[in-house]
Amino acid sequence: MPIRVIGGIAKGRKLKPVPGGGTRPIMDRVKEALFSILGERVVEANCLDLYAGTGSVGIEALSRGAAHVTFVDNAKLAIQTIKANLLHVGLDGFAEVLRTDARDYLRAPPSQPFELIYIAPPQYQGLWLETLNLLDANIEHLSLDGWAIVQIDPQEKEAVSLQHLRAIDERKYGNTLLWFFERPST
Repeated sequence: MPIRVIGGIAKGRKLKPVPGGGTRPIMDRVKEALFSILGERVVEANCLDLYAGTGSVGIEALSRGAAHVTFVDNAKLAIQTIKANLLHVGLDGFAEVLRTDARDYLRAPPSQPFELIYIAPPQYQGLWLETLNLLDANIEHLSLDGWAIVQIDPQEKEAVSLQHLRAIDERKYGNTLLWFFERPST
């Protein structure tokens, strides 16, 4: 299935997949639903795309008006693909692409907080929970009233005990679950 930008200034532009079978790009209908839920929240937002893969989610955010996206992935081919996709859609000037482990990134002090953090790790490895717990422990990465969104298979869902993040919504689309968390300001 082709990967494309579905809204904003780069609408209709096709994105390259990461070579091999190591990534699972977000389906268009899930991406459409995600950005419908985010709405104006994405405009002028500083975003973090963890386990970025093709960069599809972060590029969609840029296309829809995000101020800046930091893409994090530890796979060389994913980093090359993200950079190529950013150049292809002409949004490379609004992005930083880092080759590092998402968990190591969250352990380091943040240079600035993000309004939106997207977490879509490889499935069935417990990485989503480990990453969410690291974000909760290093909450300075997320701005007050900022959102973290986890993309997992619904079968992976389990109870979470968090100090700073609060679950505010979840949406299921076939074998994809989007789980929304907020860092409340009060």
